[in-house]
Amino acid sequence: MSSSTTAPAPLRTEDWGRTRYADAFARQEEAVARRIAGETDDVLVFTEHEAVFTVGMRSGAESHLVWNAEQLSREGVEVLKTNRGGDITYHGPGQIVGYPIVSLAPRKDLHAYLRFLEQVLINSVGALGLAAARRPGLTGIWLGPRKVAAIGVAVKRWVAYHGFALNVNANLAHFGGIVPCGISATEGTVTSLQAELGRPLDLAEVKAVIAREFATLWPAFLAGRDA
Repeated sequence: MSSSTTAPAPLRTEDWGRTRYADAFARQEEAVARRIAGETDDVLVFTEHEAVFTVGMRSGAESHLVWNAEQLSREGVEVLKTNRGGDITYHGPGQIVGYPIVSLAPRKDLHAYLRFLEQVLINSVGALGLAAARRPGLTGIWLGPRKVAAIGVAVKRWVAYHGFALNVNANLAHFGGIVPCGISATEGTVTSLQAELGRPLDLAEVKAVIAREFATLWPAFLAGRDA
């Protein structure tokens, strides 16, 4: 006798390689439209962006840009507005950006989804040998007072996109061009896995860890069970 319950399809992953932010955003929009139309299943996209500061939807986010036009030009960093939640953040080579393009229709709880993404990253960083944690009132993942991953999402017809950025071998000097996520130096600083472990990491291996942790936790999240 067959069951009437349909199990979620296995989570796909895609790697877009190195991308300019505007190009990746356009590809996300296309993927979201296909997911809304039911033409594709949930997917976790990985990419690395060329150096860019992205300005989120939070009020006052633009005021947290520190560098002037000359400094931006010298460092080769773009500044672009985006429609995700959150403040201003940096993306660049050596940083793994994850864009889960997933339907939240089975569980329409954006707050729980943000906590899910945090747990995926906590588990992933833990598997790599570091004990990351949340900080009350601050979205993202922290190693003590040092932020190692930022999270910001958008939702369209309950399909989520944008996602997270994990500093693996990122150029931390570029974070000096902004007040990252609007968090002042007295509240915390930014770090990377390389800085914490004292060695560069293989990005493909880190992506594999994140994909595994995401796929492991995703069915339970959809069923309403939080880690």
